[in-house]
Amino acid sequence: MAATLARVQLLRPSPVVRPSVIFSNCRHRNAIDFRVRKFHTSRILCSQSDQTPEGCCSPGGSIVGDLLDYLNESWTQFHATAEAKRQLLASGFHLLNENDEWDLKPGGRYFFTRNMSSLVAFAVGEKYTIGNGFHVIAAHTDSPCLKLKPKSASSKSCYQMVNVQTYGSGLWHTWFDRDLSVAGRVIVRSSDGSYLQKLVKVKKPLLRIPTLAIHLDRTVNKDGFKPNLETHLIPIFAMKLEEAESKSNVLSPKGPHHLLLMKVLSEELSCSIDDIVSIELNLCDTQPSCLGGGNDEFIFSGRLDNLASSYCALRALVDSCKSSTDLSSEHAIRMVALFDNEEVGSGSIQGAGAPTMFQAMRRIVGCLAHGYISEGVTERAIRQSFLVSADMAHAVHPNFMDKHEEHHRPEMQKGLVIKYNANQRYATSDVTAFLFKEVGRIHDLPTQEFVVRNDMGCGSTIGPILASGVGIRTVDCGIAQLSMHSVREICAKEDIGIAYKYFKAFYQTFSSIDKKLQVD
Repeated sequence: MAATLARVQLLRPSPVVRPSVIFSNCRHRNAIDFRVRKFHTSRILCSQSDQTPEGCCSPGGSIVGDLLDYLNESWTQFHATAEAKRQLLASGFHLLNENDEWDLKPGGRYFFTRNMSSLVAFAVGEKYTIGNGFHVIAAHTDSPCLKLKPKSASSKSCYQMVNVQTYGSGLWHTWFDRDLSVAGRVIVRSSDGSYLQKLVKVKKPLLRIPTLAIHLDRTVNKDGFKPNLETHLIPIFAMKLEEAESKSNVLSPKGPHHLLLMKVLSEELSCSIDDIVSIELNLCDTQPSCLGGGNDEFIFSGRLDNLASSYCALRALVDSCKSSTDLSSEHAIRMVALFDNEEVGSGSIQGAGAPTMFQAMRRIVGCLAHGYISEGVTERAIRQSFLVSADMAHAVHPNFMDKHEEHHRPEMQKGLVIKYNANQRYATSDVTAFLFKEVGRIHDLPTQEFVVRNDMGCGSTIGPILASGVGIRTVDCGIAQLSMHSVREICAKEDIGIAYKYFKAFYQTFSSIDKKLQVD
């Protein structure tokens, strides 16, 4: 099992033992049990691959190794949320159910999930009083990818193909000639007639989208690679059975998905094909996340946007309230919100466009009030709150420097990027930027600034959605990266340590900073 999981080893003075949820073997990733995971003193291995580079001596220490571990576990938004849930439980957070009544207390640490793909975690300061604010870091668990269509089985020439649909605004040409597989959520019928939602991840490369040979597309280097996303972006899965053979073969094509694919899934889940009643699968690149560069200064990985932000925020919350005294002088509520579907506009029950965060705030305030609610108490609490919208940022590209505004060119290894946009594509204001930069100034942590060129369009984040929907002061920031929305992205190892320290400092010191801001 240790070889199949190949967990990242951390630099620690002696072996550390902590309870965790682990998977019993690589073929049955859905079989979850509680055991003990050990981390021994050694140099950090930077990926779960058997051939991984060594050396990871960045600011933040083990945070980089732990991020790589998290990325390698989190092939989909479901897996990212499941791993976050595991870590919160191991750190003493209590799991809540949105369908149940909550019993919350000052000093308590809690979380809940929605749709298995979004999560809200929070810790209540021991000096919290009704009407005090929330200090929130929000990010998202989804990334641009290819998803199986409801009817995925198709055949062309001598091949079994898998029909996919594009999710988000991906750089789809980067998905060609990659070793791809599938992962996601499956609904399985159990022996008692109930239905179980299980996660599946097939580590073996199953799929490939081949490019056309240069001999058959002589002008591609001059005119550019312009694939048709409906007809050219269909992965090859297997060779098609000959008709005579298929008539007697159990894997003959029928139903919405290839039976061979269903057989692979059933083996992973230890169930029969007939027990699989629904699947929601992403295509995923099987190459592990790892360190790269001449000095191991880079992280090469898929899904950095936005799992790097998600993990730094989650870890900062956990570590900011780890000891019994961390919340003893806190008057606010520290919160992390990880949403799904940001890449497609956040318009879902698990997205930032839903009232999930506001509903959670209202329930938290109501529960801590013990039945006594004064006029507008939740609204007043939100007015005292502050949100950090954490999403990856555009580092200056050395080969395309003219694409960046001349005086706002964020660089790797230079710290968090604060994003501005006069047209409110980002929610940063001069006041929120000042308050957030004060955190960095006090703790000697660097920041940079980003503004898009006036002659270019600007992306957006969950920041404006939450700011306008909840009415909360918001700053947009992110870790600088290259290759955003590619199947394989890149950021600086050092920036991960900076982001983690910055987010942790935000939780620990923002209350005192905010008190100093006076309104004339």
